[in-house]
Amino acid sequence: MPSPSVHARAVLLAGPSGSGKSHLAALLGWPVLRLDDFYRDGDDPLLPRDESGRVDWDAEGSWHTDAALAAVVELATTGSVEAPVYSISENGRVGWHTVTAPGTFIAEGLFADRLVAGCRDAGVLADAIVLAPNALVTFARRFARDVVEARKPVPFLLRRGLRLLGEHGDVVRRCAKAGMRSVAPHRARAELATIGAARPAAV
Repeated sequence: MPSPSVHARAVLLAGPSGSGKSHLAALLGWPVLRLDDFYRDGDDPLLPRDESGRVDWDAEGSWHTDAALAAVVELATTGSVEAPVYSISENGRVGWHTVTAPGTFIAEGLFADRLVAGCRDAGVLADAIVLAPNALVTFARRFARDVVEARKPVPFLLRRGLRLLGEHGDVVRRCAKAGMRSVAPHRARAELATIGAARPAAV
């Protein structure tokens, strides 16, 4: 059970890139901690690379796991946290912003499954969900989004999109193995709305 100091509890939300994590969080209207803002800067020598020597942004090592976990726990136990603002197109952090959460909040990102055990141990885990939409729909949504937002050059986005299409099922299975529930996006919204009826969390 959460300690008396816990002001909020985290719903960890993972899923393949383009699966609708940010869209779901926006529809719910809850406070959101964007875990993708904890990526390493593009010039970080510890960034993992693929067989061609390009940075592999989909590898766990591209992400500051410890910092992300600390931010989730701080937000849950104090009701506020200073979080980075990351620009994908600029390959790095461009600022900071304050996230506040008087009750249950969403922490969403590709690697949210890496935080399940730590959040559970800290007593701040309300739920852990991995979105599992259709792989082809996800591919099309992701590619359209990344092109519109000019995240990377189009050839890079296409290569990455095709690779992620093949890895779609692996991501869902990885998250399920970490203890997340595999849920279709439309059903996740209904289920989380039920949790939201109990917000803010008791202290």
